[in-house]
Amino acid sequence: MSAHSVWSFEAIGTAWTIETPAPLPHHTRAEVDAIIAGFEREWSRFRDDSVVSALAVNGGTVPLPADAAAMLDLYDEVDAATRGAVNPLIGDSLARLGYDARYSFAGGAPEPAPVDWRGRLRWSGDRLELDVPATIDVGALGKGRLVDLVAANLIASGVDVFVVDASGDLLARGAAERIALEHPYDRTRAIGVIDLADGALCASAITRRAWGQGLHHVLDARTGVPVTAYAATWALAADAMHADALATALFFDGGAELAAAWGVQWVRMRTDGRVEWSPASTAELFS
Repeated sequence: MSAHSVWSFEAIGTAWTIETPAPLPHHTRAEVDAIIAGFEREWSRFRDDSVVSALAVNGGTVPLPADAAAMLDLYDEVDAATRGAVNPLIGDSLARLGYDARYSFAGGAPEPAPVDWRGRLRWSGDRLELDVPATIDVGALGKGRLVDLVAANLIASGVDVFVVDASGDLLARGAAERIALEHPYDRTRAIGVIDLADGALCASAITRRAWGQGLHHVLDARTGVPVTAYAATWALAADAMHADALATALFFDGGAELAAAWGVQWVRMRTDGRVEWSPASTAELFS
């Protein structure tokens, strides 16, 4: 994007930018702020007053949040593909290792997420039910979902050229961007580049949101233990929620097969430095 305006702000605990050819009008920015605030009120486990925080304390039944069905249906699909490695009730496992609402980063013993989460957590009609208290964490795809919501609002407001960047989860419309695939162990380097146009690119790395010895935010829900085979993943899809979900799934067996079923291209880097990519990947990878 040549001549453009950049709006930078903090949301859901990370840095965002929205690039557009001209500054967004005040009412459009206010709508974006409201979308983000509403999402946080429902899904942030770092807020005492959120819907998921209330369910973590009491369980029970609440009115179905607007994005629950879309996100939880996709969790169901990713859970099946990864044989239980990705699970929306991973929140208590993350908190036990120190990634809690207070950001204590005081690691304890790993704890698996409930393997029967689909029996405990139900969403249908206008209700969301959780049989027993547990912490829902939508981090595997929630940021991508929010990027999609913000992008949809821009389109509805008549903005047809933009790039939304939520710290590595990007969605572009009407603009072609060449994106560097940041080396997970050296942010001054890239392992390659990829062209993004009218689509979403989401990345995940074990070196982001990492603390302590070997502790980071990507856990295997079956064990509660941080993954060790892969260091970083990138997925390119039509929308950010699917790209985000795939960027998580690619840390596990079954992720590449799910990507093939969705027709999504991807790149991932092992912790030993080897790089893998999908057969249809258009990324230019450096030797």
